[in-house]
Amino acid sequence: MKFSIKKEILLENLNYVAHAVSTKNVIPVLSGIKFDLKDEGLYLVASDNEIDIEVFIDKKYIDKIEKTGSIVIQGKFLLDIVRKLPDGEINIEVIDGLKINIYNKNSNFNLNGIDPDEFPNLNIEKSNKPIELDKKVIKTMVNQTIYATSTQESRPILTGLNLKIDNDVLECIATDSYRLAKKTIKLNNSVENPINIVIPGKNIGELVKIINEEENNIKIHIFTNKVLFEFDNILFQSRLLNDVFPNISRLIPSEFKLIIKADLNELFNVVDRASLLTSEKEKNVIKFETNGNVLTVTSNTPEIGRVEEKLPISKDNNEDIKIAFSAKHMMDALRTINSKDVRILLNSEISPIILNTEDSDDLLQLLMPIKTY
Repeated sequence: MKFSIKKEILLENLNYVAHAVSTKNVIPVLSGIKFDLKDEGLYLVASDNEIDIEVFIDKKYIDKIEKTGSIVIQGKFLLDIVRKLPDGEINIEVIDGLKINIYNKNSNFNLNGIDPDEFPNLNIEKSNKPIELDKKVIKTMVNQTIYATSTQESRPILTGLNLKIDNDVLECIATDSYRLAKKTIKLNNSVENPINIVIPGKNIGELVKIINEEENNIKIHIFTNKVLFEFDNILFQSRLLNDVFPNISRLIPSEFKLIIKADLNELFNVVDRASLLTSEKEKNVIKFETNGNVLTVTSNTPEIGRVEEKLPISKDNNEDIKIAFSAKHMMDALRTINSKDVRILLNSEISPIILNTEDSDDLLQLLMPIKTY
């Protein structure tokens, strides 16, 4: 294998595929990036057994192809070398079987390669009828829900994002059993059969990192045990979680005794300041209490101190309420809302708190209250 390519082109594509390079050296070949140079261009492939990424660089972006071939190059060293080489043309050549020479006019690096035959067959395949979504829609969907996934491996299914598609409606749901986020999207086309899959949150988080801002679609190919995202020159494949995601519909109330409306930024800042005098072991507990059109937010940690904040609000009736919850959970939810105002929908001090907006009903955030008695 021998070719020449501009540094910026190689580095951009290495940065995409590097998201799947394994940092655990259980299988040494997975710490590398497979180079497969063919007449039509260069395929870069990496896998950590959780996600597989394949990037294709068309021959028109390669300065010179002198000899095709394959090699696996250790990812960490390769990226460090390419990043620190000066701009311009980089030459990569395999010599003596498994030795790699990376060089330009003034620099020369020799690395030990890995036999490409040791690299696993990733079985990246496409379906006949993929679902298509705008990149920005996927990025927003994930960013507005992924915060609510669990980090506890004791219930692995809750570490994932649940994607459900029925006819032309897609729901993306995440919950760690203390809070819940649900984003609803209207698709351009209906699906023949309902879809219900759970993608590991960590995996889809890596996908979002490599989605750029260009205006085009992502094709989603769904299989029994894996999902493939196809966009630009990138194929991103993730395994799926096998267990059954909990039915969250029964958790979301359909009627509410009180609806509060507040300025989103003001509410966030009030909660943020009130949380300054809370402690982690107390779950960052703060309290809401309404009195007419005034919301009083307090926190009281005996060994630290007490804070009280007041905020003007509007309500849909004369009911008042006292309720306590995690400040961190409230701020995480508020960060995902893109609106001037936010609505807080309540029933009692022990019922779930719902956050949404008047502008749109496509995003719902839920958090459980905390009993303080």
